[in-house]
Amino acid sequence: MNKKLITLSLALGLIFGCSGEAENKTAEIALNTIQCGMCTDKIASGLGKLEGVVKVDVDLEKKIGKVVYKAGVINLGVIEKAIAAIGYDANNTPAEPKAYSELDMCCKVPGK
Repeated sequence: MNKKLITLSLALGLIFGCSGEAENKTAEIALNTIQCGMCTDKIASGLGKLEGVVKVDVDLEKKIGKVVYKAGVINLGVIEKAIAAIGYDANNTPAEPKAYSELDMCCKVPGK
């Protein structure tokens, strides 16, 4: 009986203790400067290349992005900076001016 209990304890310890997976977190990011489907595609594609990003959903109508990421690999600040580097505002992180200037006209905010 004791051998079975020890074996079971070791097995459970390996299963639960050795899962080196980082915790997944979900962030909702304000994307107030997105204008069209091309914008959503650029953001989803750009973030999809980042290590630690699991899933990206961009809602053009609501102007938000939902990003699922591995917290031990990447953080929200890095994700926001990546969006800014593509040319879009992300929460309180403004778009990089050079990246914004290179966006197609349909992706630019009128009057900005």
